[in-house]
Amino acid sequence: MPGRVEQRRRRSHARIVLVETSDALPGLLPFPAWDALATADVVLTRDPASHPAATHLYFAGVDLEALAPGELEGRFDLLQPGSPTERKLARGLMDAATARGAAVYLLGPGDEGFARLVGLEAAKLGDVEVEFVFLSQAPPGLELLRLVAVMRRLRDPDGGCPWDLEQDHGTLARHLVEETYELLDAIASGDDEHLQEELGDVLLQVVFHAQVAIDRGAFGIDDVATGIADKLVRRHPHVFADGDATTADEVQANWDQLKQDEKQRTGPFDGVPSGLPGLMLAEELQRKAAKLGFDWRDEREPADRIHQELAELADATTAEEREEELGDLLGAVVGLARHLHVEPEAAMRRAAAKFRTRFEDVLTRAAARGTDPADLDREAWLALWDEVKAGETGAGG
Repeated sequence: MPGRVEQRRRRSHARIVLVETSDALPGLLPFPAWDALATADVVLTRDPASHPAATHLYFAGVDLEALAPGELEGRFDLLQPGSPTERKLARGLMDAATARGAAVYLLGPGDEGFARLVGLEAAKLGDVEVEFVFLSQAPPGLELLRLVAVMRRLRDPDGGCPWDLEQDHGTLARHLVEETYELLDAIASGDDEHLQEELGDVLLQVVFHAQVAIDRGAFGIDDVATGIADKLVRRHPHVFADGDATTADEVQANWDQLKQDEKQRTGPFDGVPSGLPGLMLAEELQRKAAKLGFDWRDEREPADRIHQELAELADATTAEEREEELGDLLGAVVGLARHLHVEPEAAMRRAAAKFRTRFEDVLTRAAARGTDPADLDREAWLALWDEVKAGETGAGG
């Protein structure tokens, strides 16, 4: 057993370095952390087997040891922070540093608030130096790694989620469509919290499809990210290379040309998905045709065509003719929307939302007056509608 002189000498060199780690990037440690690990007499953590950084440190030649609890002196003070177990572990870290010299402790899962307890114990002893090594600022997108890990766990055949394991690209397709429309609603609402949530739901669909692809040996989320990042770089030569584009229109023209060169498309409508909603499909087809010169000269021409199509619709006598003429009328409306720089799909969704709100207000007013909607005639309906419309701030249409 060493004498008191040796104990005092060891105490004078007692040093603890608390190293912050990341569950998402367990191998990401700043230089001061690696320097502390290289000079440490012992590297400790709560559970070496489960610490996220354990594998990375093993391959780096660093041995991890489990932190042993120490003994508390005197009676347990309920006014001090931390449970008895946590305070014993903090005292155990003091004992390790006192006995062995420089000790590094890797903070990890379950160590919330532990650094403070270590500082309090060190302050009581007075002869243990404590340092804290913070992680470098995490790069944006760090939580995407956690999302990928969560999705991988859900699809794990050994203990994953039965529902998630049953899904494939086909069964997930409708969810992507639904989440996309919910995202559109969130954008229209102007509610940032709602927008954030719906963006997450759409992002989940991307990660889900990528995990399904991994499971069948096709590709993974990194291939998806690499592909789109490379595409963005290629199609923005004015940013990443020596390309020239100073306006949004020039950027769009360059993008379209580069896309055509990459895809080697020959037809004007190649790449236009036929499954688009009707108004969006009509707008995209018209836009493609317009690039080749087939377009109205100004908004007056499609406005005149609307009147013409209305007359032809009125003259239609069969259901088939009416459907055809109504389609032509909607096409003319889309043409007018393009020249007015209005997205017809967005305008239609906004109009539908306005109709819904107004009609719900009509029903509310009818109920407030004790009127059953079934008893309303046409004039009563219109009167309530005009009443609601007049009460709207800046109402139009």
